[in-house]
Amino acid sequence: MRLRDLARYFLYLGTFGFGGPIALAGYMQRDLVEQRGWITAEEYKRGLALAQLAPGPLAAQLAIYLGWVRHRILGATVVAAAFVLPSFLMVLGLAIAYVELGGLPWMQGLFYGIGAAVIAIIARSAWKLVKLSVGKDPVLWAVFAASAVTTGVTEREVIWLFLASGVCVMGARRVLPAAGFAPWLFTGLGATASFGTVATLALFFAQAGAVVFGSGLAIVPFLHGGVVVEHHWLTERQFLDAVAVAMITPGPVVITVAFIGYLVAGTVGACAAALGVFLPCYLFVIIPAPYFTRIADNRSVKAFVDGVTAAATGAIAGAAFVLGRRAIIDGQTAAILGATLLVMWRVKKVPEPLVIAAAGAIGLLVR
Repeated sequence: MRLRDLARYFLYLGTFGFGGPIALAGYMQRDLVEQRGWITAEEYKRGLALAQLAPGPLAAQLAIYLGWVRHRILGATVVAAAFVLPSFLMVLGLAIAYVELGGLPWMQGLFYGIGAAVIAIIARSAWKLVKLSVGKDPVLWAVFAASAVTTGVTEREVIWLFLASGVCVMGARRVLPAAGFAPWLFTGLGATASFGTVATLALFFAQAGAVVFGSGLAIVPFLHGGVVVEHHWLTERQFLDAVAVAMITPGPVVITVAFIGYLVAGTVGACAAALGVFLPCYLFVIIPAPYFTRIADNRSVKAFVDGVTAAATGAIAGAAFVLGRRAIIDGQTAAILGATLLVMWRVKKVPEPLVIAAAGAIGLLVR
C-alpha cells in the first residue's frame, strides 16, 4: 500500500469525517481494516491501545500510529498533516468570520441556539464513553464519579487525578484478582498580540496536548480552566462558541484550539495553538511505537489505561455541567437542549452537524 494512497484516505477523512473521536476511530477500522485490508486487525487494536494510553486526542494519535505502521516516521508525519490540515483550515476560516461578523445579530442568534445543542452533544458523548470505557466495573465507576464531581466543582481538569486514577485501577486489579510577521497575523478579537502572548499560547496548548487523555472532548475542561479562568483570554460565551465550531467541522474535535488561538492572537495564534496541541501527541506515538508491541498485552498497562480513560470520561461529564450552566440561560435554550437530546436519543445515526445546523436556525428565529 503506497504512502500517497494512505495520505489521500486521511485527507478525505479529515475533510468529511464527522462524529467525534469514537466515530473517526470506527471509520478507520471499517475502511482500513475491514474493506481495504491495508491494516491488520491486530495492528489496529495495538494502535487503539496506544492512543488510549498516551495523552492527546485519540483519533489523531490512532491515525498517526497507522501511518507509522506502514511507512514509519514519514508515514506518521504525512498522515498527521493530511488528517489535521483540512479541519484546521475550516476552523481558521470560521474564526476569521467570527471576528469580522461576531457583532452582527444573526451571528449571535446562531450561536445562541448552537450552544445549547453542543451541551447535549457533549453529554451524549460522555454517556457513550461511559458505556464503552466504564461498563459495569465498580472501580471504574468510582473513578468516573470522582473525576466528574471534581471537574464540575472546581471547573478545572485536575491532571494528577488522571494519573492517580490509572495507578489506583492498576493497583486495584492487581490486588483484587490476585517571529517577524505582519501585525495583522497577530490580531484576533482584541489588540495585536505580543510575541509573549503567542509563546504562552503555544506552551499552554502543548501542556494540554501532553496531559489530556482519551477522547478529544476530554480537552474541553482543561481548556476552560486555562483559557477562561486562568488567562482570561476568552469569555464563557466565546469559549462555548469555540467548542461549537469544533462540533460543526469534520476531523478531530481538538482542532477547536485553532479557533481559540485565532481569537487570542490571529493567524499566528491559531498556528501556534494547533502546533502546540498536536506536536506532543505526534511524539507520544512515534517514540514508543517501536517498543509498544512488547507491553501492549500487559495486564497492568491495560488496567492503567482503563483507569485514565474512566477519569477522562468523568471530566467530560463534569465539563458538560460546567458549560451547561452558561449556555442554558432561559426557557428557549433549555428547550433546544431537551429537543437535541431527544432527537439524538431516538435517531441513532443522525449526523451531529445536521443537529447543530438545526439548532442554529432555531436560535436565529428565536433571537
